[in-house]
Amino acid sequence: MNPSGNLPRPLARPRRMRKTDAIRRLVRETRLTPDRLVLPQFILEGEDVTEPISAMPGRSRLSIDRTIAECKAAMSLGVNAFALFPAIDGTLKTPDATLAADPDNLLCRAVRQIKESCPGCCVITDIALDPYSSVGHDGLVAKDGTILNDETVTILAQMAVVHAEAGADIVAPSDMMDGRVAAMRHAMDERGHTDTAILSYTAKYASAFYGPFREALDSAPVNAPNVPGDKKTYQMDPANAREAILEAMLDEAEDADMIMVKPALPYLDIITRLRERTHLPLAAYHVSGEYAMIKAAAKLGWLDERKCMSESLIAIARAGADVIFTYAALDYARWWRESLG
Repeated sequence: MNPSGNLPRPLARPRRMRKTDAIRRLVRETRLTPDRLVLPQFILEGEDVTEPISAMPGRSRLSIDRTIAECKAAMSLGVNAFALFPAIDGTLKTPDATLAADPDNLLCRAVRQIKESCPGCCVITDIALDPYSSVGHDGLVAKDGTILNDETVTILAQMAVVHAEAGADIVAPSDMMDGRVAAMRHAMDERGHTDTAILSYTAKYASAFYGPFREALDSAPVNAPNVPGDKKTYQMDPANAREAILEAMLDEAEDADMIMVKPALPYLDIITRLRERTHLPLAAYHVSGEYAMIKAAAKLGWLDERKCMSESLIAIARAGADVIFTYAALDYARWWRESLG
């Protein structure tokens, strides 16, 4: 029967491939498995310490022993990669961020213990000064408020070496200083760490979606004379896309092993553009604000958390990300396992 009267029957019927769940699974283009996820973790000093993060429901700052326990639980679900961020006591922070390159700092101790306790895991360490800086910037701040690029790069290279010596598999500069990838590669190679990879935060935007993360680490810029109130002189302008391609070309030339776009969902077009331009593995960071929005809306009954979180992560993978950093890694891994029956 032709209900449209004069219109011919459609010859193409894409709905045939959507008819049943079995068919939909058979022809599904994007498959996101837990082993493509990275779980970011916030680490505290002490033992048996858990401090829930109010703006990130379900996530907490953890002491090293509890972080190890979470790593083991994650690995049992198929999540094997962890990105470590230290929550440093404010009394230890200084304008020159000296603690950042201390081989016995909290992060380095965490790397050593996690690698010993969790064989087969992948540990990724953050390279930036903001967790250690008393003024909350990723780089050193001059007296006139200028963020000092080259002086900061020298410290970042030192950080990369101590992280590699602690056992990090991948060091991840998130600072957005120019030339830091080449400096880190040279410094690590000189010390024999030729196998330690570099994941560059290539296109890190000056985004408003980082708020909960900065609460978790107390790493926002401080309100003080001659201290910039934002990070716009080194993080990228959200209006720019071609600049991300330039950054990717520079990182490739400096021997980055992997590149990243951060945040993810508002920048799916950037992920796709870089996927088309590079053969390097491409990561995307599903950031704290993206995660918190879904959690908050789900708590109010406005959204289905499982469906919306899963859809968001699938969208990031569909855009071209090989690897996704997400605070929902454990949730997604459980849901994925349940979907297998």
